Amino acid sequence: MLKIENLHATVAAKPILKGLSLTINAGEIHAIMGPNGAGKSTLSYVLGGRPGYEVTDGSATFDGADLLDMEPHQRAAAGLFLGFQYPVEIPGVSNVQFLREALNAQRRGRGEEPLSGGEFLKVAREKAALLKMDMDMLKRSVNVGFSGGEKKRNEMVQMGIIDPKLAILDETDSGLDIDALRTVGDGINTIMRRPGKAVLLITHYQRLLDYVQPDFVHVLAAGRIVKSGGPELARELEEHGYAEIAA
Repeated sequence: MLKIENLHATVAAKPILKGLSLTINAGEIHAIMGPNGAGKSTLSYVLGGRPGYEVTDGSATFDGADLLDMEPHQRAAAGLFLGFQYPVEIPGVSNVQFLREALNAQRRGRGEEPLSGGEFLKVAREKAALLKMDMDMLKRSVNVGFSGGEKKRNEMVQMGIIDPKLAILDETDSGLDIDALRTVGDGINTIMRRPGKAVLLITHYQRLLDYVQPDFVHVLAAGRIVKSGGPELARELEEHGYAEIAA
């Protein structure tokens, strides 16, 4: 599904990714862990197409197509979803309005018919219930007045409604208490642990992986993956830290 080969990228002319390679197949959940400044968020932004992140070498393909040659909206329509570490607030735009426009824009990009208001609300109620979010919150402005946990839960509802092929989740566990963490983990499993879908989880800690069991865990340090393994690698990192592996 996603194949990254020898990826190099800079931010403000500073090299961040320095030869990163990674393959994610359909049906797999991968976790990337690593110290601050290793390039984890940069990887997510490069894959999502955020301006200011320049690829200087290497390649990334998504379902066989050149991902780096696509505009951000084309990547989204192709089935890529990016969950942010710090979801932004959009005053004056309701969640319902935002999500319906986003979903229908993607459907039009794929040559599909847009959903009517009633059809969309049915989907929204289903996904909100899955993440234990009151529908009243979807009527509020996007993330305005939401706690950190509510913002992350709202983003999971967005993911459920968009229903992507590949979800890249950048520190989704940040700011979550134990109950919210369990709810978000259950949401990821229900929405994305299905044939034809895949997840790339970026996290500092083991705790999210207690709820979303990854197939593979990778350590990202100094702009490249330096070690890969199974779920036991995350527990090893939690116990011993990154110093020895990232040296």
